[in-house]
Amino acid sequence: MKCLWCESEEAEQAGLTGYWELPDGSRAVQITVIPSVSCSSCGMEYQEDHIVDEIEDQLMLIDTKKIDSKISYAELMSIPRFLKKNYFKL
Repeated sequence: MKCLWCESEEAEQAGLTGYWELPDGSRAVQITVIPSVSCSSCGMEYQEDHIVDEIEDQLMLIDTKKIDSKISYAELMSIPRFLKKNYFKL
């Protein structure tokens, strides 16, 4: 896999932890085992844009009051949505 930062071929898939502020700004949540990229050449660890979009859409479309301060990516993505899609995105 190619690293988007240093363009090395040393990048690998990883399940990393990240923190997201909820759309209403009330708090942040820790999301574990997020599909991510980790590069041993430059040390960069990141989530690809489509994963970030999925997380942000999901947080916009669920009742975030029901989630704890820590949740796995799989658990987050399995929570039923109020709407089918994020109508706030262009």
